[in-house]
Amino acid sequence: MFPRNPRHNPYAPVEPLIMWQGPGLVTRLWRWRTEIVLLTLAAGAVLAFVSAVGQGMWWATVALAGTVCVPAAVPVGRKWVRRHFWCLFSRHRIQRVCAQTSMHTRKGRIPLILWITPADFGERAFILLRAGICADDFEAFGAEIAAACCAASVRVRRHPRRAHFVTVDVVRRATDDDVPCDAGDDRLGAGTWGDGGQGGASRPLERLAG
Repeated sequence: MFPRNPRHNPYAPVEPLIMWQGPGLVTRLWRWRTEIVLLTLAAGAVLAFVSAVGQGMWWATVALAGTVCVPAAVPVGRKWVRRHFWCLFSRHRIQRVCAQTSMHTRKGRIPLILWITPADFGERAFILLRAGICADDFEAFGAEIAAACCAASVRVRRHPRRAHFVTVDVVRRATDDDVPCDAGDDRLGAGTWGDGGQGGASRPLERLAG
């Protein structure tokens, strides 16, 4: 039986013969959705600023300066920006690891990162797996994901009732609670974002074997 981490890849001899299809337009838009929204908002703000200044409304300068400077001057604002930057960074790095390893389909489709959010330990990604990929693959490539995300380690947990959903914790710093996931019910993502599930249940998600 071949190991899941394909430094010993049984398909390596034929992979150069496969005509990989690049991601489609919809896929590209989905992967860069946050950056597209931010760029659109920034462009809209600049256009509104130029229009206001052209009409002699100098208060627009004060408003724009305040919008930019206040988050940078307040510790909470800097922390928010920094943590969400790491979310964007980790999302793209996880996608890159999937593309550069065997965690993709034979047509080159990688798992879908539905959501990624900041956490006390780093970032947490909720991922939908494609056919042919399972949570064990993410566990096998945990070291590669951690290195790509510039993190200390990675924790992988499978949804207790739906094996095509996994939670990937990108650990950047140690916390008091080393088991942050809680899946007391079978709602998709229940407890994954720290909601505690229903009825106060606290059954942890399954920890995959190495």
